Amino acid sequence: MLTMQEALARLTAYWTEHGALIVQPMNTEVGAGTLNPATFLRVLGPEPWRVVYVEPSVRPDDSRYGENPNRLQTHTQLQVILKPDPGNPQELYLGSLAAIGIDVGAHDVRFVEDNWASPALGAWGLGWEVWLDGLEITQFTYFQQAGGINLDPVSVEITYGIERIIMALQDKQHFKEIEYAPGVSYGEVFGQAEYEMSRYYLDDADIEANRKLLDLYAGEAQRMIDAGLPVPAHSYVLKCSQAFNVLDSRGAVSTAERAAEFGRMRRLAGEVAKLWVSRRAELDHPLGLVADKAPARPASTVQTGDRPRTLVFEIGTEELPPAELRNAREQVLRLVTEGLAGTRLAHGDVRVFGTPRRLIAVVPEVAAREEDHVRTVRGPKTQAPAKAVEGFARGHGVTADELATEEINGAEHYVLRKQETGRDAPQVLAEVLAKVAGGLRAAKNMRWNDPKLAFSRPLRWLTALWGDDVVPVTVSTLAAGRQTRLLRTANPPVVDIASAETFLETLGVNGIVADHEDRRELIVIGAQDLVYPDGRVDVAGEAALIDQITDLVEQPLPLLGTFDEGYLTLPDAVLTTVMRKHQRYLPVRDEDGKLLPMFVTVANGPVDVELVRAGNEAVLRARYEDARFFYRADLDTPLADMKARLTRLTFTDKLGSMADRAGRIAALALTLGERLGLSSPTLTRAAELVKFDLGSQLVTEMTSLAGVMARDYAVRAGESRAVAEALFEAELPRNTGDSLPRTLPGALLSLADRLDLVAGLAATVGLPTGSSDPFAVRRAVLGLLAVHRSTPEFASLSLVDALALATQPVPVSAEVLAAVGDFLAKRLEQALTEEGQPVDRVRAVLPHFARPSVADTLLGQLTTAVGDPGFTAVAAAIQRARRIVPDGTPAGYDVSVLKEPAELALHEAVSGVTLPATPDLPQFVAATAGLVGPVDTFFDDVLVMAEDPELRAARLGLLAAVRDLGEGLLDWPQLRL
Repeated sequence: MLTMQEALARLTAYWTEHGALIVQPMNTEVGAGTLNPATFLRVLGPEPWRVVYVEPSVRPDDSRYGENPNRLQTHTQLQVILKPDPGNPQELYLGSLAAIGIDVGAHDVRFVEDNWASPALGAWGLGWEVWLDGLEITQFTYFQQAGGINLDPVSVEITYGIERIIMALQDKQHFKEIEYAPGVSYGEVFGQAEYEMSRYYLDDADIEANRKLLDLYAGEAQRMIDAGLPVPAHSYVLKCSQAFNVLDSRGAVSTAERAAEFGRMRRLAGEVAKLWVSRRAELDHPLGLVADKAPARPASTVQTGDRPRTLVFEIGTEELPPAELRNAREQVLRLVTEGLAGTRLAHGDVRVFGTPRRLIAVVPEVAAREEDHVRTVRGPKTQAPAKAVEGFARGHGVTADELATEEINGAEHYVLRKQETGRDAPQVLAEVLAKVAGGLRAAKNMRWNDPKLAFSRPLRWLTALWGDDVVPVTVSTLAAGRQTRLLRTANPPVVDIASAETFLETLGVNGIVADHEDRRELIVIGAQDLVYPDGRVDVAGEAALIDQITDLVEQPLPLLGTFDEGYLTLPDAVLTTVMRKHQRYLPVRDEDGKLLPMFVTVANGPVDVELVRAGNEAVLRARYEDARFFYRADLDTPLADMKARLTRLTFTDKLGSMADRAGRIAALALTLGERLGLSSPTLTRAAELVKFDLGSQLVTEMTSLAGVMARDYAVRAGESRAVAEALFEAELPRNTGDSLPRTLPGALLSLADRLDLVAGLAATVGLPTGSSDPFAVRRAVLGLLAVHRSTPEFASLSLVDALALATQPVPVSAEVLAAVGDFLAKRLEQALTEEGQPVDRVRAVLPHFARPSVADTLLGQLTTAVGDPGFTAVAAAIQRARRIVPDGTPAGYDVSVLKEPAELALHEAVSGVTLPATPDLPQFVAATAGLVGPVDTFFDDVLVMAEDPELRAARLGLLAAVRDLGEGLLDWPQLRL
């Protein structure tokens, strides 16, 4: 059996063989190997750097007295930095797993999206979690920024979670059981320290002493910065971080203190980073400089045919996140289609396929060469001075005598007609495809070792063939060829493609399923076959998860796993959240929808089925043990104690803690309930408890269970079912299409929650623009609209008025409220249009955006009314009045001035109208139907724009009164009848 110290030795030896230096752990506590100056400082600047070191990583908040089988306050990381990116870091990493005896061909090793950021350090990067049979064993990151400084060159960080790896290899259920050395367990070596440090961090640390240390360390860090010494300054920044973490674990950090300390540490880290870069430059970069990579040279190619052939273009990537893969497929389709449209090459329809590691465009029947073409270049007008004409001719390499004339837009111009010979397909296609690869963009782009390219993940190879011929595409440092890469475990892992026509077949023969729908079908059918006849997979209900899984694999292999029935005592939502969100497993249910103790996972490629099944079962068992540990601890905690913990959770630095937010939600819900006559003891009690479950251990670990656990814990604590349901419904809807509150207390709390969030964030960070929406304000607004629309009792409530009641710790100006109102209106218009409502009717009811349930009612009435001759006649009458009356004309007039029978009849009709008290289209039509005849007669018999100013004003005022009868009911000009 490989011991833990042997694994550390082997990994260290492996990386030193690949050029890494060995350095020592930091001599003060750090939360991760990233904070060691061998990473944080060395990734800065232009010097090359390869290093490997073991780092005991201290996280006081993870203290569990050594009782939790998978969580420690001090765990062991092995840290590797590769600067610059060597171009094959994933392959090097897989080699390191082989060095400690992990057969990557037998195991299911996966790179799963993980975007890392440390706001306190001004650092971020993109990469993956590395999974071994479902177990996260490594963080793999391309650093993009540190200390607020963009990194050039980019470094690759590989951080191994050693205890997790060894527990998997040794098949241990608790970290204490790890064989650290022959005959010596991990618990025997570190168990005492784990318990005692947990005691210190959670119970015994002196709060005042650590506050003083925090200030002392910060002061010393600043003094070292001022002295121009970045290394000791960084050491004291780390000490600051540890003192802060100790205070945090003791529950001694307020919201304001958290924001202030994060700001201070971010500032100090930024100053240290700048100082380090400056000092290394002063020292003339002792380790040298990273050389730029040279641009690629195109493959030499000769066209071998003159008949139409298939074009295939493959962009090889490192594992793309599923959402980015879907977006990239659409981009490639658009870019290839537009690129070919800009040529004179005849071609068939463009198809695009994609897997996590490749984007493939296939175009049949691409002509061998472009058609010849005469291009007309417009020159100056024929009346232009001779010098201008000569200059035009000279600029195109001809004489003025060679120019022709042509009428263009009604004027005679000199023109040059150029005969352009069509180019061969590979030459044309190379230009088009280079723009495709170079034009790819993602929601968040990263850089790697290529000096020009940027995308969601690195581009590593290009394959481009027209028939049998290589298309000589080059993009920065990449040159296309006829070779593609297979699964990393394939032997060999690369293969030559004979022709474009055989490309997809070659992939298929080697197990790679290029088409998303084909992979999805294999997963669905495979999963259903595995669970039949004992259970079923809810394919429709799990559609989003199945789509995500489909884009995580190239060669799907569904596997059935099981877990102990004892875990079924945990709430269903806990079990399925772990399966779906954390592990991407498909839950299995019986015919009645009851959860069964089994799951389906999908491996990538051929693996040792029993080995991978056992690994995934062990991972799920550990996750469920964690969940059971947290669940039991929560059940032993009074609700009031959980609620009290909200003071330690920050909402935002300007809007206070989650306790502050919960208080605002409660107060607003009670105010709305009182104003609407919907107050109740249930609402009062639920408002007192709202958001309490955010202080539970289980929801801290799995935030998506907010509300679900509130209901569970409330019932178990003796609260009424009605209160528990209201606490659950306060979180609804969680996303578009989610369930909506069914009880009035739940709906009031849900509304108050979203009103508070929108008002506060609009006043502090602003409303979202473009695709960026880090605080999910759009989702909150859509939730507001959905809850109002689904609750008839809210019909009289204006959301704009309600927003004004959502008091915040910062001023919410009238301008902000107006902007939120506009935002609400646009989101309602979008929602109603997406539901299939005609655009003109949607816009006609938008004056009621603040009362969306009223807009819904009117929209429904409009659907019927547009076929009613009575309504169309009333609408036509109002529209005639609107068209002739100048804007701003008041609806007042002197009746004594009116003399004509038609105008007096219209006056009588208008005076006799009694409008409905609330917006109601049928009632409005009934009340105004008597106007139709008098309005028509008026326009037939009366000259509105009379010469007499007094008479003209009276007639316009009368028509303005007709116009205003419909004011506020609909935006009449929007209707297309």
